[in-house]
Amino acid sequence: MTLGVAISVKSDLGVTPISSIPYTMTVVTGMELGLATMLFSVAVVLLQIVMLRKDYKPVNLLQIPIGVVFGLFLTACGKLMNIFPDPQNAVLKFALMLFSTVFVAFGVFLYVPTGFVPLAPEGFLVAASKLTKLKFGTVKVICDVAMVIISLVTCLIAIKFLGSVGVGTIVAAILVGTEVKLFTKWFGEKRDRFIGVKEKI
Repeated sequence: MTLGVAISVKSDLGVTPISSIPYTMTVVTGMELGLATMLFSVAVVLLQIVMLRKDYKPVNLLQIPIGVVFGLFLTACGKLMNIFPDPQNAVLKFALMLFSTVFVAFGVFLYVPTGFVPLAPEGFLVAASKLTKLKFGTVKVICDVAMVIISLVTCLIAIKFLGSVGVGTIVAAILVGTEVKLFTKWFGEKRDRFIGVKEKI
């Protein structure tokens, strides 16, 4: 997943909605993306605690170290991408952006069915779904739109350009879910046998 995010940053066409706020922190403050992701994870976990209060399960505090590890991998993948020159051709940028969605989708395909503690943003979506009584899919759409709007407004005010939001953001929002479904259709049974679960996504 972190390699997919790093490739989307390299494409310079906008990152996925879930990564838009951390990347906005990067373009506005100059903060390294991995560190921004770690701080965002901590903030989201604290928000979950405020939202759920006594219903918050302490095991979900594991989202913080998981967010730290995710941020470290993101830093490593970002450094890997820095080895390569920035793409100048629009076709190459678009190809990189499409390629990035495949990595993100494959990561989601692998980790969601394990039932392990989710990444902090996904944990927030679960908490919001419980609090509002709305379906998870509905909450995800609302939160994705909200994060993109927050990122867009912040970038326009602070740096006078779109920053983390672009055509890639919209394409990723559409493609990632579709690609996860395709991976599940093609490889879902093998994955489930390998990790020993029966849950479908």
